[in-house]
Amino acid sequence: MKKNKKIAVLIPCYNESKTIKKVVEDYKKALPEADIYVYDNNSSDHTDEIAREAGAIVRYEYRQGKGNVIRSMFKDIDADCYLMIDGDDTYPAENAREMCDLVLNKKVDMVIGDRLSSTYFTENKRPFHNFGNRLVRGLINFLFESNVRDIMTGYRAFSYEFVKTFPVLSKGFEIETEMTIHALDKNFLLEEVKVGYRDRPAGSVSKLNTYRDGFRVLKTIGRLFKEYKPTIFFSLLSLLFLIISVGFGIPVFAEYFKTGLVPRYPTLIFSGFMLMIALVLFACGLILEVVVKKHRQLFELMLINVNRGKEE
Repeated sequence: MKKNKKIAVLIPCYNESKTIKKVVEDYKKALPEADIYVYDNNSSDHTDEIAREAGAIVRYEYRQGKGNVIRSMFKDIDADCYLMIDGDDTYPAENAREMCDLVLNKKVDMVIGDRLSSTYFTENKRPFHNFGNRLVRGLINFLFESNVRDIMTGYRAFSYEFVKTFPVLSKGFEIETEMTIHALDKNFLLEEVKVGYRDRPAGSVSKLNTYRDGFRVLKTIGRLFKEYKPTIFFSLLSLLFLIISVGFGIPVFAEYFKTGLVPRYPTLIFSGFMLMIALVLFACGLILEVVVKKHRQLFELMLINVNRGKEE
């Protein structure tokens, strides 16, 4: 059994030269025993050199995108607790100890730094980001029957078990959405900590594209809803085609029962075709639900093996 718990602070960076020194120094003070990792993602403003001089362990990820960086971090680094932050100095370090203690002492799998319950809506100067955060939060909580207050925050702490069993598929800023949905679906223990938020300092530019990355987040939600809840997803699609079938079929059958004739054969054929699609979609949902349940069983067995490997 390990006596000393290892903490790794993970900072994905792309052109954060104006803020990275302060971020590294703040978290070294807050967590002096932690290893601070800065993964540079093709920066052109010497972010890596500044981070190294500030005392961080600097590594590189050449595939562009935050999701690609997180994938490499989770694969390369072993620790008992992982604290993920952004390199833009928007998250104060005061909550770092509390978040890590929840992972190390309470066995929480993911601690979410909740910005939206504190200063985010007053500090953030980009109104569409405020709307997008509310939209994504409402959509995920509705679809996955949860009550997470901040879905897209980049301030999180993770357990070893979560990091080593999380399949990173997203390449960009939709990674936080994927993390949250994965944790909800796999029944990981989640807690939220209310954290402060401050907007980027002058001269620091956000890399998030409101419309492009917003669309990717919504696309990710749809994809994961289909993969994690196939019965509901395909049943809704099946219901849509069933409504179309009934809508086109009722006039045909009404005329048949009235006159004994079916003058609109193309409409009848179309209605029948829509009904067949509805039945096939419903059957797909039932089959995929069995596959998903089997995958959850295998995932639980994998968690047991990961735990054994950690203890060894």
